[in-house]
Amino acid sequence: MEELQLELENRIKNLMWTVSGDYNLDFKPDLQAFARSKYIALYDGIKQGAFAKYFDREAYSLYLVKKIYLHGMEAPLMNLAQLCIEFAVSGKIIREREGVSFIRMKACEDVLEKDFAHLQENGTGRLKIALFREILRGNEPATARQRRWMNMVEGLESAEDTMEIIKVTDQLYNEIVDPYFERQHGSLKQVLAVTLEELAEFSWKDYLDEEALNSELETYLDKVSENMLHLEQMETGESQENPETGEPKKGVLVVDEKALQKMYSYVERNYGKTFLKEAEEKRLNHLLCRGIHGDCSLYFTKGILKDPVLRNYQYEYARKQKDKNLYEYYDNHRLVKNNIRILTDTLKKTLTMRDEAEETLSDRGVILPARLWRIGRTKDARFFKRELHAESSSFVVDVLIDASGSQRSRQGQVAIQAYILSEALSNVGIPHRVMSFCTFWDYTILHQFRDYEADRKENSNIFEYITSSNNRDGLAVKAAGYGLAAREEEHKILIILSDGRPYDVILNRPNARNPQPYYGKYAVQDTGFEVRKLRNQGICVLGVFAGEEKDLAAEKKIFGKDFAYIRSISGFSPVVGRYLTKQLDKDI
Repeated sequence: MEELQLELENRIKNLMWTVSGDYNLDFKPDLQAFARSKYIALYDGIKQGAFAKYFDREAYSLYLVKKIYLHGMEAPLMNLAQLCIEFAVSGKIIREREGVSFIRMKACEDVLEKDFAHLQENGTGRLKIALFREILRGNEPATARQRRWMNMVEGLESAEDTMEIIKVTDQLYNEIVDPYFERQHGSLKQVLAVTLEELAEFSWKDYLDEEALNSELETYLDKVSENMLHLEQMETGESQENPETGEPKKGVLVVDEKALQKMYSYVERNYGKTFLKEAEEKRLNHLLCRGIHGDCSLYFTKGILKDPVLRNYQYEYARKQKDKNLYEYYDNHRLVKNNIRILTDTLKKTLTMRDEAEETLSDRGVILPARLWRIGRTKDARFFKRELHAESSSFVVDVLIDASGSQRSRQGQVAIQAYILSEALSNVGIPHRVMSFCTFWDYTILHQFRDYEADRKENSNIFEYITSSNNRDGLAVKAAGYGLAAREEEHKILIILSDGRPYDVILNRPNARNPQPYYGKYAVQDTGFEVRKLRNQGICVLGVFAGEEKDLAAEKKIFGKDFAYIRSISGFSPVVGRYLTKQLDKDI
């Protein structure tokens, strides 16, 4: 398998080098794209090579970095960039190599066949559909506005200068994706005026040490993909200790006591200030961080965007991820609103049934004249009417979201699910708290988006959801349960959105009291124990599974029968609504 992948990678690289004429050009082929369509992958290599040959790849990449630095949304910007590159180079390379025309046509066919449903969900995707259809069929019908955008992109076939591509890309982004960008963040002139010193300010070089994470700002792809890949390896701990040699692989941090002393400031800089007073923080850590979590600490924050220590790389990354989450929300706006309505109606009906009074005959209450004749004639002394109400009880809900690196590809979907739940609970007046959790070094970070009694406008804070690092689920569940148990409401419900993969093995600390890595069966059993412990205290716990199907078995072990597997947003409200209804109905 590895030999096949290496062969494919070399094939695509050789194609790109042949087209560009530069055998020192760095390029990482998309082998996953090749598995979907060899034509898409091959044509991508041809485009990259041709772009490097005819234009200034570094200047264009630097423009993209600067646009994102000034709050441009990465995904739609990159989609437009790829379209502009496509039309800027296609005519030139086809004139030199006629065979490229066939590969281009097949690539367009495969894109439309495999990605049509996804592309038509947003403006940039619909533009791509129209342009690719015109490549294949010619004279694609379009609205006046769509035709103008198509003409702008197709006009790049005669482009001779990189700045022409930059101008078209920027104008398309400002018109299709964010019409308010120029007014709020700056014109193209202001984008290009961003300096390398400003960009370098947001690197990770001050995160641990300069040698470990300082990377050159050469191109957009180099900065975003390589820098973030390096960061992901360090945060998610994908490279673990080698079981044969016992030596830590790349990605596992081995820290000394000096580094441990700086740990708190690292956490503060990259996750935001804590909102707890020092005495309360120490009390909670002493109370909850025991047993297998004895070496751990809890850190409560409202997030780096709410309480930053400084504007570093993590701050900018969090801001951009919030934009991505909101972008996905707007793409699914109608579906989300419909889910909120369904869940709200379900909860309202159940709560209304609890408030309905039942009339019954009694020996006390409001006298019924029609039954007075029974006095002295029967032993039935029920001469009164009495209204019986369902037991007056109150409810409180906690929503806990897995924010570990393994959720990175689902950030927008998970944020939307939590937002649906929070909006519906606000609509029916049920107090609730929403937090996410991840583990960085030995700190389990609990990011609070809204507290129980917060105004509903704070529900939008959920779109600040961002994933990183590992997840020590057992400790997070324990901490959330502790706050929930302290509430005065009679009925308490904890809903956990996770992928069923507790995983925390990144930190190898000196003199650790509990050196066993927290993953696999060991971590699943601990998390399951904390869930059962809360249920024994009368707290209802529901697991909402948002992961890969292969992890379902672990999710079942953790949550037992009370878990839901939700494959898409549309299925969220009916499933969660049924569970909440069951809990609300218990005393009726």
